[in-house]
Amino acid sequence: MDLTGKRLVVTGGAGFVGSHLAESLLETNDVLVVDDCSNGNREWVPDGAEFVHGDLTDPEVVAETITSNVDAVFHFAAAKAVNSDQPRQQFEDNLRMTYNILEQMDAVGVSHLAYTSSSVVYGEAPRPTPEDYAPKEPISEYGAGKLAEEGLISTYAHSHDLQAWVFRFANIVGPRLRGAVVPDFVEKLRDDPDKLVILGDGRQEKSYMHIEECVDAMAHVVEHASDDLNVYNLGTRTTTSVDTIADIVADEMGLSPAYEHTGGDRGWTGDVPRMRLSVEKLSALGWEPAQSSDDAVRQSTQELLREL
Repeated sequence: MDLTGKRLVVTGGAGFVGSHLAESLLETNDVLVVDDCSNGNREWVPDGAEFVHGDLTDPEVVAETITSNVDAVFHFAAAKAVNSDQPRQQFEDNLRMTYNILEQMDAVGVSHLAYTSSSVVYGEAPRPTPEDYAPKEPISEYGAGKLAEEGLISTYAHSHDLQAWVFRFANIVGPRLRGAVVPDFVEKLRDDPDKLVILGDGRQEKSYMHIEECVDAMAHVVEHASDDLNVYNLGTRTTTSVDTIADIVADEMGLSPAYEHTGGDRGWTGDVPRMRLSVEKLSALGWEPAQSSDDAVRQSTQELLREL
């Protein structure tokens, strides 16, 4: 699908990834952002995009924003807490949003959908994990929900004349990131420059990808992958441990704090302690990550220090 001169809806476009994507798409397209701003910020919606403040669990909001003149929907809206204190509500709300969007697209003849899934659908899988790895055994309700939503999208792609692109993210970092390890460490060290409390044993090790590369990779996949259902991992070829993230953040802040680990092999229930996605399928499509995971963390730290 050529991303030029299109009418595009970005759900969750006031959030971290969605706002960056909307900004990029606006360069050559007409963009409508719909978001209830529960995870985002109205100020992050780029100038030039139309904006609807609405809850996509409400079918009337979905009907208002996804109409027959829309060329594609980029569905990024979701409650995103892996360790949510209301996991059933989060599961049901996210699934309801996706089902509402698919039903409305089918009703008005919109046949292109891009969806943000997550590496957590794989559970604790061998690394690097390819897209066709099975069985997928998520260990959190959030991961189970993402896998359920992927199943719905697969059904519509195979039975309802929908072309879909599903992106399984590694950890995406960069400006506007909130509620994640890099901004968390920045804020903790500003409060107490001498000590940093680190969840788990600090040896958790995952792949981190900068938002600029993430947005570029998504656009490349949408423009070049042409199956009815296109599933792609987005990540880097390297990983970064939590202790290394602490080292990078402390270095960028000019600090030498003492680390205090809470213990255990993971930060919280449902946390996958080690993750690295295979990006061979993405590479075969002609897109290769330029940054290492460490480089993405360092660039993100520098940007967040200017922003927070």
